[in-house]
Amino acid sequence: MDGNYINALLGILLSAVLTENYILVKFYGICPFMGVSKKIDTALGMGMAVTFVMALASAATWAVNLLLVALELEYMQTVAFILVIASIVQVVEMFLKKSVPALYKALGVFLPLITTNCAVLGVALVNVQEGYDFLQSVINGAAGGIGFTVAIVLFASIRERVDKTDCPPIFKGIPITLISAGLLALAFMGFSGLKIF
Repeated sequence: MDGNYINALLGILLSAVLTENYILVKFYGICPFMGVSKKIDTALGMGMAVTFVMALASAATWAVNLLLVALELEYMQTVAFILVIASIVQVVEMFLKKSVPALYKALGVFLPLITTNCAVLGVALVNVQEGYDFLQSVINGAAGGIGFTVAIVLFASIRERVDKTDCPPIFKGIPITLISAGLLALAFMGFSGLKIF
């Protein structure tokens, strides 16, 4: 690997975590972001599960895309990618149910919702649109998952503090949560001017 390729990989990694964060910049995956961010433990567990699924889905959808291109069935990408992602999520769900039942219960309905998490599908489609090779796709998927984890854990820590503070009754609950999410997204959008490699 030459220096330019390594710089490209580092650029993909940093942009997926900071400047192109799937939750806070592109606004993909908001449902689990809002639903599983009440406690840091469950947010971290969800982030790790999403990171694993995103990395694995990126690798699998890259291979599936090669097959679709060879068969001239590119128009089937979205359907094929959703099927691949659903299969991977089922495996992760069975693994967590057997190995980490406490996390499986804490994630509840949001674990199967990774299947329809648009961040996971979004990373697969971005990989195709950008023309990434296998390694770039996997790094983009893993980095997208790391960015998801960073965002959801930061938001969970903010929510834990906000829930304990005294605020006007009209802001309690959903309003203060949405304001906090907006401020966190605004903070991450500050990275958008960052020149990465």
